[in-house]
Amino acid sequence: MSFESFDLTHGLLSDLRDGPFPSVVWSWVGDALSLADGATHFGFVQVGPATLDCAAGTFALRAGMYFAVPGPLTVAGGRGLVVSRLGHRGFFHVGGPIEERGRLRYIDGCTDSLLVPPVLRGDPCLNLLHLPPSTRQTPHTHPSIRVGLAVRGAGSCVTPEGMVALMPGRAFVIHADALHCFHTGPSELLVLAYHPESDFGPTHADHPMINRTIVRRSERLEA
Repeated sequence: MSFESFDLTHGLLSDLRDGPFPSVVWSWVGDALSLADGATHFGFVQVGPATLDCAAGTFALRAGMYFAVPGPLTVAGGRGLVVSRLGHRGFFHVGGPIEERGRLRYIDGCTDSLLVPPVLRGDPCLNLLHLPPSTRQTPHTHPSIRVGLAVRGAGSCVTPEGMVALMPGRAFVIHADALHCFHTGPSELLVLAYHPESDFGPTHADHPMINRTIVRRSERLEA
């Protein structure tokens, strides 16, 4: 199956650890969800308030906020989604609430914001996709899995197997190279999207610090 969808029920939703970018999808509903070390956990609060406990401290989160936590965590209260990228150690990050529209242009009049960017090129990232009303996306694929959560509005995902309705709180997995597109009717649709890898981000030879460091060989300073 190229597309799977899930209600946000407490605990494990999908185990994708056998793929090239091992990831595990979880959700929490009210009760505490504790996740172990050995991963960076990317999360989103669908219904708040929620409390996040981790090595960096204790954080009160409201609906629309998101996080990335390297190492163990416990999140409780409200309802939300967490995707664990196994074997990856990212930066700690808390952000949000999300904005109404994306900051970047995407296909077919849609927009996207990079909520948690890759630390290094190739690292996982967390995005927010905005689809305006009356969108009919061009069918397309992605080279790796995508994990999504309908955050606001309504729409559907169209696949060769059929059309799946998306409404707030509905999570889904699109498998690698699966043909799909999103449609909306009179309502917009906001989708949180986890990418397990990226072809974007800093490298050791290309990042703002080194790019804006100018060395002129003819100039010397006396000690």
